Amino acid sequence: MQIFKTTVLLAALTGLLMLIGGGFWGEQGMLLALVVAAAFNFFAYFYSDKIALRSYRAVPASREELPRVYRILESLTARENLPMPKVYVLPTDSPNAFATGRNPQHASVAVTQGILNLLDDEEMEGVLGHELGHVRNRDILISSIAATVAGAIIMLARWAGWAALFGGFGGGGRDEREGNALGLLALMILAPIAAMLIQMAISRSREYAADASGAQWTGNPQALARALAKLDAYAKRMPLAASPASAHLFIIQPATRQRLANLFSTHPPISARIQRLLGHDLDF
Repeated sequence: MQIFKTTVLLAALTGLLMLIGGGFWGEQGMLLALVVAAAFNFFAYFYSDKIALRSYRAVPASREELPRVYRILESLTARENLPMPKVYVLPTDSPNAFATGRNPQHASVAVTQGILNLLDDEEMEGVLGHELGHVRNRDILISSIAATVAGAIIMLARWAGWAALFGGFGGGGRDEREGNALGLLALMILAPIAAMLIQMAISRSREYAADASGAQWTGNPQALARALAKLDAYAKRMPLAASPASAHLFIIQPATRQRLANLFSTHPPISARIQRLLGHDLDF
């Protein structure tokens, strides 16, 4: 099912890339965008996790640096027969975490410095169980690819809009130039929204499923519920500089200062997630 969802997502985002290409150069632009999208999708499949980690300045962490995280991950992976993921730390005080990679054999778990300072051992175990739930459920591939391709769409759409605004596409008569400009400006607005809506459609149910996995594997849904409440409260005080294209990667929606990112939440409400955990309404 995840392979099907990944294919649909890539097809949808490729279509948006072709739409932007058509706005630039018509039919030839659409064909060029198709070729570029094919190469980009290949690149995204193999390197999207590295792009996500690098974009947040994540650095590898050794067992000596994060003994608590390694101990918890080794216990959970041994219990659930999963490969041990690589461990990264993000140099930010905003508490959060995410998992990335193309499959369980090439998975990485990243935690912020803030979450290490905030959570106790039981709460950290719940969070890491949640992230390993994404790994087991193979959510990490579709999440990483969505972040990479949607980020490219947002960048291209903004580029197209600014080029149209300043007359960067001046071929043809006045009416044609005005039509191209309006079309490109519309793309600048609509393409990022469409990309985030696609992410939102695939992300919300996955968070519930990962919560369920974390609660089941640790046997302590209350600890994960406490962790979510803490993360939500402290993240609002210390917003994370997250891109709207990759905000869906994190365990909680980053409380950024970007209005567009906050309008299109890719996560269910924290209160609903906590209610499911405490009510044991879990999809085991």
